Amino acid sequence: MNSIARSESTPWDRQTGNRLLNVSRNLVLRTSFCLLLAGGFLAIYTDSVHAGELNAIWIEADATDQDYYVAFRGHFTLDEEMDVEIRTLGASWFVAWMDGQYFTEGPIRFSANHPQYESKRIRLNAGQHIIAAQVHHVGEETRMMPNLPPFFSCYVYVNGQQRPVDWKAFRLPGYQQCVRRISPILGWIEWCDTRQLPADWQSCAFDDSTWTEPVPVKPSIGKPAPSTIGLVQHFEHKLQPMGQGPLANTYGYERDDIPARFFLRDQKCDQVPSQGLWRRYDLGRVRLGYPDFTFDLPDGAIVQFAIAETLSHGRVAPYINLSTGPSCNLDHYVARGGRQTFRPLTPKSGRYLEVHVLVDPDSIRFVEERFIERGYHGQPEGDLQTGDPLLDRIWLTGVETYRACTEDALVDNPTRERGQWTGEVVSVGMDIASVTYRDLRLFRRGLIQAAECAREDGLVAGLSPGNILYMATFACQWVPACVHYYELTGDRAFLEEMYPAALRNLGAFEPFIKENALEDGAGWIFIDWGYVRNEGPADMAYNMHFLAALEAIIRWSDILGQSDALARFEKMAGDIRSNIKGWLTSQRLNSPEDWDKVGYHRLALALSLGLIESSQESACIEAVKRHMMRCFPNAPDAPRLADPTCENPQLITPYFAHFAFPPLIERGEMDYILNQYRTCWGWALGEDRTTWVEVFDTRWSHCHHWAGAPTWQLSRYLLGLHPRFDLGMNHFHFNLCPGSLRQVRGTLPLTTKDGSIRIEWERQGEALRYTLLTDAPLHIHNLPGEKAGHIRTVSANQRHEISIPVPSKSENAAQ
Repeated sequence: MNSIARSESTPWDRQTGNRLLNVSRNLVLRTSFCLLLAGGFLAIYTDSVHAGELNAIWIEADATDQDYYVAFRGHFTLDEEMDVEIRTLGASWFVAWMDGQYFTEGPIRFSANHPQYESKRIRLNAGQHIIAAQVHHVGEETRMMPNLPPFFSCYVYVNGQQRPVDWKAFRLPGYQQCVRRISPILGWIEWCDTRQLPADWQSCAFDDSTWTEPVPVKPSIGKPAPSTIGLVQHFEHKLQPMGQGPLANTYGYERDDIPARFFLRDQKCDQVPSQGLWRRYDLGRVRLGYPDFTFDLPDGAIVQFAIAETLSHGRVAPYINLSTGPSCNLDHYVARGGRQTFRPLTPKSGRYLEVHVLVDPDSIRFVEERFIERGYHGQPEGDLQTGDPLLDRIWLTGVETYRACTEDALVDNPTRERGQWTGEVVSVGMDIASVTYRDLRLFRRGLIQAAECAREDGLVAGLSPGNILYMATFACQWVPACVHYYELTGDRAFLEEMYPAALRNLGAFEPFIKENALEDGAGWIFIDWGYVRNEGPADMAYNMHFLAALEAIIRWSDILGQSDALARFEKMAGDIRSNIKGWLTSQRLNSPEDWDKVGYHRLALALSLGLIESSQESACIEAVKRHMMRCFPNAPDAPRLADPTCENPQLITPYFAHFAFPPLIERGEMDYILNQYRTCWGWALGEDRTTWVEVFDTRWSHCHHWAGAPTWQLSRYLLGLHPRFDLGMNHFHFNLCPGSLRQVRGTLPLTTKDGSIRIEWERQGEALRYTLLTDAPLHIHNLPGEKAGHIRTVSANQRHEISIPVPSKSENAAQ
């Protein structure tokens, strides 16, 4: 069994990475997630490197098997203490050790034509060193990766020159192949008899002389480039059981129905003798990672770990809901006897962890119980305090849900899929990240990967780089998201790089434009769960997303000085806009019932795009609010969104608040929206939930960041600063919408440097005393009371106080 040693330190700091740690060894090799070994490691840190050639190896040529594990050991020698760069890449999941200590894992997901390797620099002592790696060849396409021929690549550089490494390889026995998929869109469970594994094979002292030399392989992939994101981090959580007791089997043979056998075990044993022990743990929230348990057990004891987002009838059910087929969120090991650490190679996700140990209960000894979380972000760099404990909890839940959904990509859910859907990258997640973290590289990379995986006609992918799918609405949203990324970062090079892809993407829609309306055919049209489209050949909500894309490409073309494209898209946008407005006029919006027939989604999008005449905005707003109040959770007896097949005009979702709420907030409805947060998201916090359910129903995913729109909306509108880095570095548009709150304080991270903006305000009569302290100079547009076009420059490290009249509804709308 692979054993991972650990330290008691705080999470690894991937920006500086120079935390020295003391690591001990016990009878079983334990590797450190802090990446340092007292006897060999002096410092480790990340670094950007130039693209290199691929040196790929495998244990055999022309591999045909699925679901097997290969161990590699690479020997190299240093004449003196020096900095060494290690580059790693693989076709499927691997974990690597340096001199017996945990070093890295991967790969970071990539498409076949655009692989990226991870690079780390490490300071090593003189002498011989061992790189050990365990690689799992899945042999199936998953949400994370395409199905590529197996390979592993790990090479050593010193002063920019590649050093020779003597590699040995061994196919690890003990793992039963193809026992059960985690789900049809994920990999395989681990079913391993650890007695058959070579003991301590990751250590420097292990004798690998009988292992074979690996063969060079040439996978059909592009030239590897360095990773464009930071390192994924590990966070240690020491565990205390929330429950424990005796255990006995009640169902079937061992592999008849593995998750059912686990779930149906007797955990009281008042009628049958105990065959083992169980313990259950609450991880506090949904987390992606690995149980890391040390036991003292007899030879042949069985250890099983199962994890789930929720408890079913008070216990862990190792099933994954809505996983597109049979699921099994469980791993199985046979102990070799004695003190031994168990940790799955592949991470899994859930909030509740349950371990079953099947052997004479009196012989079981738990030595250490931990969970190692895998995640991109640490503690948030932004914060918000509103004086309302429920609103503050809602804000923080959005942050924690977002954190739970980030690893080497922003994923929709860490349990069910771990897939990088473009709809996640282009919507709520980017805005949550912008108010909580400085590092937005996951979004840059996600937008680029969608373009790299585009269809032949140019339509960017709706899901990538594994299980690639094409969704017309996500392709529309990709265009304004690219411009929004530029607003958040000022990264003009990104706009220049993606512009050709944007032109091809929009070109993919043109064959389906008929009589100035975009009809079906370009790809899956997803507006929202439960959405009911209007009658006729053209879905008007889809057309509104397309119009938003056209307006964004007009801005984009103007920024880059592309006058020819500008004229073309202005004409197209004008035609689409006229057609939508004509459709709205045809609805004869004279009564509340007329507005209601147009539908919530179409009204909200029309309001945000300025398609509603100013004289009718009030009626439109009332219709949107009227719809929400008729839906669950506002109306407890309203229809429920029970599963993805539901279509009902009396539904709302957390996701669509990303589009529907800003136009209401900006038109003076902040108090109404705050009450929606309290009612609907307050309901979602029921039953001690600590991450957001995907929809307002508990039968879906229990960790979905795109339900977290309140987090970014509260930070942006209650603190008042909206990034406009397209106008220059650290430029912000001022739009404060306080509602009736009395005071607010919070922090916004600066994406341009290691620093932040600290803001607080409180009411003083008919005005707000607004105080700002920033670590870098800011340039603020649209401050109340100043001349049109004036830009207020705010110096760094000085406290600035501004008196602001309390904005009325009309003033909010004017901003």
